Amino acid sequence: MTTVLVHLKVDYLGTDRMGDRFPGVRFVHVDPDGPVDPAVRGEVVVTRGVDSPNFAEVLERGVEWVHCTGHGVDEMSLETVGNRILTCARGATAVPIAEWVVAMLLTAAKRLPGSWIDEPPERWFLTRLGTLEGTTVALLGYGSINRAVAARLAPFGCRLLAVRRTGAPVDDPGVVVVADAATAVAEADHVVVGVPSTPGTQNLVDADLLAGCRSGIHLVNVSRGSVVDQDALRTALDSGQVGLASLDVCDPEPLPEGHWLYTHPSVRLSPHISWCSPNSFAQMGAYFASNLGRWLDGRPLEDVVDRDAGY
Repeated sequence: MTTVLVHLKVDYLGTDRMGDRFPGVRFVHVDPDGPVDPAVRGEVVVTRGVDSPNFAEVLERGVEWVHCTGHGVDEMSLETVGNRILTCARGATAVPIAEWVVAMLLTAAKRLPGSWIDEPPERWFLTRLGTLEGTTVALLGYGSINRAVAARLAPFGCRLLAVRRTGAPVDDPGVVVVADAATAVAEADHVVVGVPSTPGTQNLVDADLLAGCRSGIHLVNVSRGSVVDQDALRTALDSGQVGLASLDVCDPEPLPEGHWLYTHPSVRLSPHISWCSPNSFAQMGAYFASNLGRWLDGRPLEDVVDRDAGY
């Protein structure tokens, strides 16, 4: 019998309901913060991907495969994981994140909620509203999230410029791969940051990149807060070089009370919730269950993390 160690405070994957599908699997809950039962052993562990006090100890209980329930593994010590197979739920929440991005672009173009009225306005029938049609959107990173963004923006008639680590072209309609981030942002009206968090992407969006943007650019970040140099962003916002920043992520998280991102008039900040949808947890569970089936059948796993690349 295969044993899966459910290394989660709350079993939001629903492994307690997977028994009928996997009768030969035993699911054992292991508190990420508490002592580990000396008798606990398992071949598989599912975890949030955040280092915990007993994570290293759990891995030494016969674990061969580690599954991260989220998309990114940047908060997990890859050195601690060692040579074990490591997978993630890459793309499980790409759709709600992409919808959040499109919502931010539309609210920026249509001046929402600023154009709503709660008293008679100075005039009816006329105001200055923008459009997405004909605008250029730079997609920094072209993994599952920005691919989902591109699929939803193409019908709006946007020009889509994608920056990929490999530089390889894509078959997606309307998407053109460009050489680098500087080239992409120089032509963009909106910049969507969707790169993985690695040592190589830390402060990718820095003062130089922001200076190379069109004046008044709209920056959207659904990656990690560390990918954007927040001091440089503040300077660019204050000068108007960046007209609006829609941020679902920041550094640190949670953000301390009194931080400038809470109150800057050109920042729209949400608390890392763009991934949320009615079926987000079910999707995460489905990704794990699919790979568990492959594991039991002896087939190669999907969404294996490239340790050299960091994602």
